[in-house]
Amino acid sequence: MSTARFPPSPTRPILNEGPFRALLLENIHPSAEELLAAEGFQVERVSSALKPLELAERLKGVHLLGIRSKTTVPPEALVHAEELLAIGAFCIGTNQVDLTAANTHGIPVFNAPFSNTRSVAEMVIAEIIVLTRQLFDRSREVHTGQWRKVATGSHEVRGKTLGIIGYGHIGSQLGVLAESLGMRVMYFDVMTKLPLGNSRSVATLDELLAESDFVTLHVPALTSTHMMMGTEQFAKMKRGACLINASRGTVVDIAALAAALKSKHLGGAAVDVYPEEPEGNSDGFVTELQNLPNVVLTPHIGGSTEEAQASIGKEVATSLSKFFRTGATTGSVNFPMVEAPLIPGTHRILNVHRNIPGVLRDINRIVSDLNANIHAQVLSTDANIGYLVMDLDQDVSRPVCDAIAGLTTDIKTRIVS
Repeated sequence: MSTARFPPSPTRPILNEGPFRALLLENIHPSAEELLAAEGFQVERVSSALKPLELAERLKGVHLLGIRSKTTVPPEALVHAEELLAIGAFCIGTNQVDLTAANTHGIPVFNAPFSNTRSVAEMVIAEIIVLTRQLFDRSREVHTGQWRKVATGSHEVRGKTLGIIGYGHIGSQLGVLAESLGMRVMYFDVMTKLPLGNSRSVATLDELLAESDFVTLHVPALTSTHMMMGTEQFAKMKRGACLINASRGTVVDIAALAAALKSKHLGGAAVDVYPEEPEGNSDGFVTELQNLPNVVLTPHIGGSTEEAQASIGKEVATSLSKFFRTGATTGSVNFPMVEAPLIPGTHRILNVHRNIPGVLRDINRIVSDLNANIHAQVLSTDANIGYLVMDLDQDVSRPVCDAIAGLTTDIKTRIVS
């Protein structure tokens, strides 16, 4: 039996009767606002992240929330967000949202796993070339009036080996780009993945570290990936090899990386993400990697291209809009997957309830007692909740919805008309 803490049952269903409000934080691309506004939402934009207490206050009366990586959504922010239907993370990661809390409040969370793939892959390719040619060091020297025209330690990337840790959307596309430069590509992933081009899978992380001239990380923030690159792993890398991390800040031990660079066991590094990052552009930042030779430091901009942000805005806003209009949860990271076409001439009831025995029996009894005719019914569950999508005659949809919302097992119920 689940130990999840459920919110109290609402006293009334949520109806698709406007006005509807969407709150978009952290300068989410205008493409999201345009799409949601076209769907009839009143869109409020905030340029910065919000602290949990401020977020909780701002969520009152909000139906859709859009965030990026800086806004955290803890359980306490959702307690009084009774109108909130869905959360959109306009980025790849969703670890800034308490997914279990959102689940038990009947709130699906959507993200953008595909839209910034190319932008991140291109940045990593650029960093590989920058590191192997030591371009940032040479540029800094010229800026300070030094002229060091040297070839020592500068190499072509052709013929070098790129080791990719995490062969997902970004890792696999990166491999294709690297091969076009004449690089050999190997990858390590905990799941079996079909190689693209001539990329080669290796059985162990140690094998990848020992053979790679460049090691690049593309893994999520999980318990199994926490500090997965530390002193032991750096020691297993080839002398003079370079490390690139554009995935999550918690996967690399920064102190150990700094030590490996200072000892010259590693020849360079490019880091875009950090264990702790400033909340805004006006905040200062300090890391042990600053002022080390052949180290490229960027402020979490792997997916920060205009093309990627526009695409992310459309991708996530489309998921939010589709869920609002039809109840489709395809692509949600914390919800049972349901997607069913709307049936003309019917109303759709969307019901989230506690996943305990007897709920569907109680709902079907309500339908029977009210002489409602079900045209279609889909139920999907996870460990905590059940998600029911039911199409029925329009003339009885409101009393059926009211009765379902009155069940003690109800979490969230609404009508799509």
